[in-house]
Amino acid sequence: MVVSSVCALSLGTPYVPPYRLVGAMLDGGDSLAGIVVTQLRVPRLVLALVAGACLGAAGLVLQEALRNHLAVPEMLGVSSGAALGVAAPLVLTLSLPAAVQPLLAIGGAALGGGLTLLAAGLGRSPSAVLLTGAAVSAALQAALLVLMVMADQLDLQLVYRYLLGSLSARTWDDVEGLWPWLLVAAPALVLCAPVLSVMRLGDEDAEALGVRAHRARLAALGIAVVLIAPVTAVCGPVAWVGFLAPHLARWFAPGAGAVRWLPWSAAWGAAVVTVADVPARLALAPVETPAGAWTALLGVPAGVALMRSKGRGRKAGVAVTRHGSRAAVPRPPGEPPGSRKASDAPGDGDAGAPPPHETGTETPR
Repeated sequence: MVVSSVCALSLGTPYVPPYRLVGAMLDGGDSLAGIVVTQLRVPRLVLALVAGACLGAAGLVLQEALRNHLAVPEMLGVSSGAALGVAAPLVLTLSLPAAVQPLLAIGGAALGGGLTLLAAGLGRSPSAVLLTGAAVSAALQAALLVLMVMADQLDLQLVYRYLLGSLSARTWDDVEGLWPWLLVAAPALVLCAPVLSVMRLGDEDAEALGVRAHRARLAALGIAVVLIAPVTAVCGPVAWVGFLAPHLARWFAPGAGAVRWLPWSAAWGAAVVTVADVPARLALAPVETPAGAWTALLGVPAGVALMRSKGRGRKAGVAVTRHGSRAAVPRPPGEPPGSRKASDAPGDGDAGAPPPHETGTETPR
């Protein structure tokens, strides 16, 4: 993350060497390098860190609440609903203040996620949730495509952002709009983490421990909406960060629970978006590519590889447990090696035979 942050601040036009970054930040508006670093690159880097942390934490909350490691915002209608809620008023030329955009995104995300859970029976079946979410996401993205047809050239760039996700041309004003929502979501995440650990046991066990599974699942969806929607309102749906970051957190701490995975998932989400934004800005310079395209390009194969490696590790553990080596049986004194038959080892078919003094042929003592 440190290396990608330095690259994000140094690389580009103009190039600012790493040893001059501190001086450029202190210069502020006195030089071209100071203006570029403080007004363009630093807010973009801060937005990448905050957006990635929010998406990574939201992905873990959804996966643990639904007990499905494929449950991501892109597959549940949350990201598409938030993007549609912001893009529709812009294309329909409805004059609304910028402060209302996060509220529109929250409404759209809640609508998409709520439709998915209601249609899937409040998450009773993880596979049903994913299938229903894919259908809802496809319908919402189709609505975005209709808006692209209706939009003029200027609005088309905005809809394009809300289809793929981009950090281009973001300023300090965009970063400042996220802090109120983070102050709401952070305490909710702290309270939600222990409940997520209980939800992993299943609905029946969670109910036995005093957790109402359906209400907890709806609360987890609400927290994920508050994390995802403001980010989507600013930079669009940066795809598949909520899928990759939780798997990285589980891979590096396999024996931990949701309480420990949550901060690591947020940190990995911030790292993924920061790393992806560097090629998004420089690969085809001076033309910028969407950061969401790079996160999807890199995140999906990496996430699948992590899932496969975890599955192989689990199968290897089962095989060792099932076909483990037998304990060595001590040989009586004077018995030559190899004289014991395989049937004499403990655990074989004659394990239930009584010892000689219990066969009934001896006189009881």
